Amino acid sequence: MDVTLVGIHWVYLLFIGLIIGFLVMRRDTTVVCMAGIFLLGLLATSSVSSAVSGIFTSFIYAIKELLGTILIISIIVAMSRVLLASGINETMVSPFTKLMRGPTMAYWTLGIVMVVISSFFWPSPGVALIGAVLLPAAIRVGLPPLAVAMAMNLFGHGIALSGDFVIQGAPKLTADAAGLPVKSVLEASIPLVLVMGVVTTVVAFWMMRRDMGRGLLTMSTGLAKNDDRSIFHVTRIPLSLVAKTTLAILIPLLFVIDVIMLFQLNLQGGEATALIGGTAAIILIVVTLLTHRKQALEQTTSYLVDGFLFGFKVFGPVIPIAAFFYLGDSAFFEIFGKTLPLASHGIVNDLGLVLAHSVPLHPAIGAITLTIVGAITGLDGSGFSGISLAGSIASLFGAAIGGGTDTLTALGQVAAIWVGGGTLIPWALIPAAAICGVSPFELARRNLVPVIIGLTLTTLVAMLLLLL
Repeated sequence: MDVTLVGIHWVYLLFIGLIIGFLVMRRDTTVVCMAGIFLLGLLATSSVSSAVSGIFTSFIYAIKELLGTILIISIIVAMSRVLLASGINETMVSPFTKLMRGPTMAYWTLGIVMVVISSFFWPSPGVALIGAVLLPAAIRVGLPPLAVAMAMNLFGHGIALSGDFVIQGAPKLTADAAGLPVKSVLEASIPLVLVMGVVTTVVAFWMMRRDMGRGLLTMSTGLAKNDDRSIFHVTRIPLSLVAKTTLAILIPLLFVIDVIMLFQLNLQGGEATALIGGTAAIILIVVTLLTHRKQALEQTTSYLVDGFLFGFKVFGPVIPIAAFFYLGDSAFFEIFGKTLPLASHGIVNDLGLVLAHSVPLHPAIGAITLTIVGAITGLDGSGFSGISLAGSIASLFGAAIGGGTDTLTALGQVAAIWVGGGTLIPWALIPAAAICGVSPFELARRNLVPVIIGLTLTTLVAMLLLLL
C-alpha cells in the first residue's frame, strides 16, 4: 500500500530544518521543539487542549525513555565525588604516574587512563578523578598544561564518550531515534570510533611535538588568567593508607567483574546500565560509610543530590529535543493516537520510504550528510541534545538507500559528540580547561585541526562500509 504524506509529515520535516538552522546560529532549540510538538498535536487531533497536553505528555515519554541513562550518570557522578573526597582516586591512578618518563609517554599514558576511567565514570567526573594526580606528574616530565587538557578532551570526551560502550547513554539516544536496537548501533560504531580516535589523537600528538620543538607550545601557552578549579573542589576526608589502597584495588576489580558479566550473560542496554549503576551505588554507600562514619547517612544523600543535580543539568536541555524526535516513531501513536494515514509506519519511516521512491540517494551522500548533521547538532556544546536528530535522519536516509541505518546512526553520533561533547565547543571544554588552568578557547583552537581531519577520514570509512 502506498504511503501518503500529509500535513503532519511536512510540519515535522519543517521543524527538523528549523532546528538545524537554529543550531547553526548557536541558538537554543528547546522552544522550537516545543512549538513543533504543539503543532504536530494540533494537526493530529484538531484540539488545542490535546496539543497543549501533548507537550507535557511527550516530556513524560522522553523522561521514561531517558531515565535509566540519567540515573546511571547521576549515580556515577555521586560515587566519583566521594572517591575524590576520600583520596581513593589518587591511589587508583598513582601507578600510572610511574609510566610518565617524558612528554610522549605522559601524553599517551594520560590518554589511555582517561579512556578507561571515562568509560566507567563518564569524562567530566573522570577529569576530576585523574586530573588532580596526573596533571602535576605530566607537567613534571615536560608536558604543557594545554597538551594535558588536549589529551583529556580527545581521549575522554572524544573516544570514550563517542563510543560510550559501557554506560551506553549515547547509543541509547541515537538507537531509539533511529528505531534500532542499541546493540546494532554499538557494533556499527566500533570501527568508526577506532578510526576517529586513532587519527585524531595521532594528528594531535604530531602537532603537539612539532609545536613544542618550535617553541610554540610551552608551559605558559594558553594559560587562563584565572586558574579556577572550584568546580572540582570537595572537602578532603582523611582515610588510612591501607583503606585507600584496598579500595583502590577493589573498585576497579568490581567494574572489571561487571564487564565480564556483561559478556557472559549477554547483558545490554538497560540490563547493562542497571548492573553498572547498582555497583556504583554500592561503592558509594560503602566508601561513604568508611570515610564519613557517623555522618555517613546524611553524606550519602548529599552525594546523591550532587549527582542528580549534575545528571539533570546535563539532560535538562535534552528532554524537550528528544521528546520532539521521539514523535517521529512510535511515540506519536502513543501520545496522539492513530491519527496518521492507515498505511503509515511512523513519520520518519514514511518520509524515508517516499524519499527512496522519489530521489535516488547514494551512500556517500548519506554519510556526508550525517557527519554534517551530527557536527551541526554538536554546536550547542552538549553533544547529547542533538544526537536524537542524527538518529532520526539516519533512519530516513537508511530507508532511502535501502540499508546502512546502523552505520549512519553511529556516524552521526560520533560527529555530534566529538564536536559538541567537549573537544571543539569552548563552553563544553570547561571541565578539562578548568582543572588544567588553560583557556577553553585556546584548547578548542588546538583541537580543531585534528578533529576535522579525523571526521573527514571517518566519513570516508563510513562510505566504504555502506558500499560493501
